[in-house]
Amino acid sequence: MNISILSIKNITSKPLSTGLSLVLLALGVGLISLILHIDRHLQSQMNNNIRGIDMVVGAKGSPLQLILSAVFQIDVPTGNIKLSEANNLKKNRLIEYGIPLSYGDSYETFRIVGTNEEYPELYSMQLEEGGLWTKSLEVTIGATVAEKTGMKIGDTFLGSHGLSEGGHVHEDQFYTVTGIFQSSGSVIDQLILTGLESVWDIHDDHSSHTAHDDDHENHDPEPKASGEIKTSEEEEHDHDHVVPDENREITAMLIKFRSPMGMVQLPRMVNENTNMQAALPNYELLKLFSLMGIATTSLSMVAFVVILVSGISVFISLYLSLKDRLYEMALLRTYGASRQQLLGMIFQEGLLIAFSGFLLGIMLSRVGLFVIAYLLESDYRYGFKGSMLIIEEGYLLIITLAIGFLAALTPAVQVFKINLSKSLADA
Repeated sequence: MNISILSIKNITSKPLSTGLSLVLLALGVGLISLILHIDRHLQSQMNNNIRGIDMVVGAKGSPLQLILSAVFQIDVPTGNIKLSEANNLKKNRLIEYGIPLSYGDSYETFRIVGTNEEYPELYSMQLEEGGLWTKSLEVTIGATVAEKTGMKIGDTFLGSHGLSEGGHVHEDQFYTVTGIFQSSGSVIDQLILTGLESVWDIHDDHSSHTAHDDDHENHDPEPKASGEIKTSEEEEHDHDHVVPDENREITAMLIKFRSPMGMVQLPRMVNENTNMQAALPNYELLKLFSLMGIATTSLSMVAFVVILVSGISVFISLYLSLKDRLYEMALLRTYGASRQQLLGMIFQEGLLIAFSGFLLGIMLSRVGLFVIAYLLESDYRYGFKGSMLIIEEGYLLIITLAIGFLAALTPAVQVFKINLSKSLADA
């Protein structure tokens, strides 16, 4: 006598009640699994991207916006700051290093970031091929940029103004790809890195061309013959657009403290005594996670309620089914089935429904992860992967099976106490 086959047939004999139980279980398990993966991935990515960064300095505004734009590159910057002022701050004895960032241009929505060699070193980046930029308008691109755009070493491209598609294209100012980074899972995978001078040169030239065009419209000078030597006055005019170093601007600076005293003294000093704003990544992310925590906790509670309701549904299904099967159980006993075998059959039904609901829920969560990954990559160029089972899902499986076991407990007790003569006589 195969009790397992009987259990499966009993479950499939009532598709509506079994289906309702499975759907409820799957929704609860799927929602909890989805929340677990999103929370785990976001915390892992954020902690990975803020390593080595104790403070971010930028223009005054929202501290969280500054962190999101300068560290995670997923928001617009709060503005620009003077390079000279940032460099003066970097000389403070409490600061180990400061990494400048300057941006405002993009290519196919991938940001072009002006910085120095310390920025890729911060994330321990390795080169897949080629090398780092060495002069103006040379770039080294992240692995995702190379994959999505198809760019290779030696390729050239034009950047456009702004951090999204549709901005003004800087004509006749081609960037050249000199290197491609290996994939690291960090924010640099999504960036096009170049020297600070590239950003300055492009925008200086753009301002210069605009100024010259306005000057030509106003004065309409006669064109010079080819090869004609410029006068000293004309040469002086050509250099008027060059921005002195003390007036150069950057978007932000990433700072690492030498000691914990920097955390105590420097943020307040910067915010109160300078035109810049200091934001602490750990502090801002804690606030962000606390807000997210309220939402995730609420959703998790709703999901657990759904799972409990599903457990009640399994109990009702088994209980009502058992009332109609008392004669069948009595017959099985007369044909030699033991009490333990009948108990096992009832428990198998409850556990089988619970396990099937868990598997269906995991499948639903993976579909949800796929949709979220697609949306994040479309809107933010942000990679999101989470297909592997995590340890928390193992605990979720144990909880789900426990609910299935408890749902089958009362019907199992009734089977154990079945009165053979009465059940056969009532039939």
